[in-house]
Amino acid sequence: MAKKSSVERNEKRARLAKRFAAKRARLKAVTKDQSISVEERFEAQLKLAQLPRNSALNRVRLRCGITGRPRGNYRKFKLSRIALRDLASRGEIPGMVKSSW
Repeated sequence: MAKKSSVERNEKRARLAKRFAAKRARLKAVTKDQSISVEERFEAQLKLAQLPRNSALNRVRLRCGITGRPRGNYRKFKLSRIALRDLASRGEIPGMVKSSW
């Protein structure tokens, strides 16, 4: 089980990323638009730099929904490999069976 502070910090990052997503996307679009003057693009870049670091989506870490484990996760299930195996062994994931050949 991961530290509760790590899980909470990651959830806070996810909330910040969701809150600032529209503003961040708008500023990024301005910085990439070649038809806008260089000064305006530079100002947009400065405003983008003023936003909180943790509001960037790539700062959010994929963690297991059950244990909070940061590594070895399946995006489709949002579970770590260990938690996925336990649930599958108990038959709690519909359609998933242990392979044998």
